[in-house]
Amino acid sequence: MSRLLIAALCLLAALPIRAQTPTPPARLGLCAACHGANGHAGMPGVPHLAGQRLGYLRDALKQYRDGRRNVPVMRAAIGPVSDAELDALARWYSAQPPQPQGQP
Repeated sequence: MSRLLIAALCLLAALPIRAQTPTPPARLGLCAACHGANGHAGMPGVPHLAGQRLGYLRDALKQYRDGRRNVPVMRAAIGPVSDAELDALARWYSAQPPQPQGQP
């Protein structure tokens, strides 16, 4: 019996681990208008968010919300967003594949 259990555990350990892609957050439309749903901005001067580090995105969004980063359009957009919603947005954009090199 123990050999069977060990064999089963070894098989489970050998299976590839699939990374979970977060589901699109409810507030995505708010950000997607400028940054794109997949984080590849289509407007000049708007940064790409896809593939950015999760911690960086979380901190940046909080800084826009509380005014430490004084960008009026971002402050207006992020102002009413809760911590949970900010986290969901940061997780979504950090999980997206980054913009390919040489693409605008």
